[in-house]
Amino acid sequence: MSDETASSSGIVLEGIADVEDYVWANEGAGSLPWDPYSLVYDHMEKGNRAFRENHFEEAINNYSRANNMKPGDPVILGNRSAAYMRISQFLKRRSPTASEYRPLNGLDMTTLAGLALKDAERLMSLQNNAARSYILKANALILLERYEMARDIILSGLQLDPFSDILRASLQSLERMPSSLMRTRGHEVLEHTDDFDCTLCLKFLYEPVTTPCGHSFCRSCLFQTMDRSNKCPLCRTVLFIGPRTCAVSVTLNNIIQKNFPEEYAERKSEHDRLINFGNDLIPLFVMDVVIPCQKFPLHIFEPRYRLMVRRIMEGNHRMGMVVNDPATDSIADFACEVEITECEPLADGRFALEIESRRRFRIIRSWDQDGLVFLIIGSYIEWQRLSGYKTYHQRMREIEKISSCLMGETALVFCLCWLGISGVVAG
Repeated sequence: MSDETASSSGIVLEGIADVEDYVWANEGAGSLPWDPYSLVYDHMEKGNRAFRENHFEEAINNYSRANNMKPGDPVILGNRSAAYMRISQFLKRRSPTASEYRPLNGLDMTTLAGLALKDAERLMSLQNNAARSYILKANALILLERYEMARDIILSGLQLDPFSDILRASLQSLERMPSSLMRTRGHEVLEHTDDFDCTLCLKFLYEPVTTPCGHSFCRSCLFQTMDRSNKCPLCRTVLFIGPRTCAVSVTLNNIIQKNFPEEYAERKSEHDRLINFGNDLIPLFVMDVVIPCQKFPLHIFEPRYRLMVRRIMEGNHRMGMVVNDPATDSIADFACEVEITECEPLADGRFALEIESRRRFRIIRSWDQDGLVFLIIGSYIEWQRLSGYKTYHQRMREIEKISSCLMGETALVFCLCWLGISGVVAG
């Protein structure tokens, strides 16, 4: 750690060593009935006791319960803001070695400082003439490393109360910081470099995933390449990860969102267009003739269709199924919309699906994209005698079950005749 970093992390936060006692006074505007007010008072007493025993999470829980019962109380907001800052300060000063050997669960220090700032701003809107609201907001800004803004808040507070010892001590602590550190932390802007680009799609990283070998890619790009090989695209290290076990890199994703909001919004819009096809656009699976209300399992193993299933499951779970016309060697003019009712990802990247067909539609135009066939729906076709066809399929399943048990052609013919499906027998 450099001297400047050490000095910045060593700033003493004034005014949060203790919290304000909650006075038993339930009069005037905003007063509560005595029973709810006594509960608020009990929560505040428990919260203050936990704060003074350094049990800050317990204190925050009690302050939050009190705030739910009496929102907008200045004492509750100020005490909860101080508790958030004490946890954030503890995490900020915690050594990397301690974090490695004893990891902690919960919110990170930046999020906690942001919650403290939110309560402090609310308190300032209620009590803009109190020095405590200014010092709490300045402390939250210091934890967020917005030093120049914190200095401005302290100066504003000193204009109201020039003799405030807490504000003057906090200002002196800030003035002891190197001016270069205050400038860089206050106006630091990251530049768009190749470090924030995906080496697969050559675009800005979206939902970045960092592999065990240390390389970062777009989540969708990485698993699209892993459909063909389970090795890192850069160093060829074998990866034992999958969509369900590999999470987005939170730190890298937050850096991108906060420093490059426009580029992130553009990539998000592009990704949403790939998974939300709209009402008249649908991906197509070329297989066999499908009739509405038909249910059947499907085993997906081809890389291009794995990609399609992942996109569909992020969207509306629907796709089109069509037969390839052997006479024209192209897809038919009519297809059937199906819905994935069950999807079981397998360890090697394949998918076991349960499909149920919904309705037929006419195809206007189709094209290839990412190895998949997309099409524009012209119109949905009313399927006449739908209940009759559904009954037909149920009867056919009964036939198949009986025939598989009896294992005889005579039994199958007998069942067909008994159910009155003479056309099938004749065929």
